[in-house]
Amino acid sequence: MSDVYDKLTSLLQDVFDDDDIVATPDLAAADVDGWDSLAHVRVILAVEKAFNVKFKAAEINVMKNVGDLANSISAKLAGG
Repeated sequence: MSDVYDKLTSLLQDVFDDDDIVATPDLAAADVDGWDSLAHVRVILAVEKAFNVKFKAAEINVMKNVGDLANSISAKLAGG
């Protein structure tokens, strides 16, 4: 799971152009300057491309923080 967080850290740093962002389970959109609805779409698209996964709108809507995102990615990578 640490590899998922490492990759998410890199993606978030790229999307928000901020090398200080570190993906942690508790990190939420409210914690990151500029993470609005448009940025959220960019994050999800970047994640889908980087991890070669696809999310349904219902899955995205229930994600409350990076931990939820990482858990969803791990489940999809495991075939779930």
